[in-house]
Amino acid sequence: MAGRVNPAFMQQQQQQPENWMPKPSGGSDCPPGLEYLTQLDQVLVKQKKEFFEMVTGWETKNKYVVRNSMGQQIYYAKEHSDNCQRQCCGNQRAFEMTVEDNTGQEVIHISRPYKCMCYGQCFSCSKCCFDTVTVEAPPGRVAGKVKQIYGCCEAKYKIEDKDGDTVLATAPGDDIPFKLVTKDREHEIGRVSKQWSNLLQEYFTDADNFGITFPKDLHLDAKATIIGACFLIDFMFFERSGNNRRH
Repeated sequence: MAGRVNPAFMQQQQQQPENWMPKPSGGSDCPPGLEYLTQLDQVLVKQKKEFFEMVTGWETKNKYVVRNSMGQQIYYAKEHSDNCQRQCCGNQRAFEMTVEDNTGQEVIHISRPYKCMCYGQCFSCSKCCFDTVTVEAPPGRVAGKVKQIYGCCEAKYKIEDKDGDTVLATAPGDDIPFKLVTKDREHEIGRVSKQWSNLLQEYFTDADNFGITFPKDLHLDAKATIIGACFLIDFMFFERSGNNRRH
């Protein structure tokens, strides 16, 4: 059984100051910017609260910080999207996500095109409705893709490498967690888990927190792609759709 993120640990990290993790030395084959991931088997993805969104209900661009188990920040991520799509298309909107290191250098780029969901998850049976995100690390070099696959009323995704070969998959967990499993779905190797915040924050904002676990020796491209999968899960299941939250 893969390790789970301790909820107490995640809550503690939310209170930590934003100190940055020192950049490790990577090997010659390490993609620039992914050196931070070489030593990690879990990360916390924390969405930054938007006071303006809380008081007005106006959907703003998402921003996130990514931290290690010591509470040190390793990345800062920000959404780039069309304002009209954010207000009218909600969680189905297209977006570009730039992920920067402590120097402000973009090290990961995540792209998601607009996809129409036909009358909810259960009726989105056509491949043209399936969600896809492309993860580049560094920008211009494809690290992998996250693709939705048909699962009737269950949300299922596969994680592909740069060559389009399936390397991992997701499976629904016992609660909100998405299990990360081998491509044959026989073994769990990690999780993407939601950390529930206080009730006012959950009701009034889209500010969500996630814990990700994966093997320390997992390929760096796969780790970066899993982070991209976490952003997609946040958009698909915890963003407002119209005027309502989608849980």
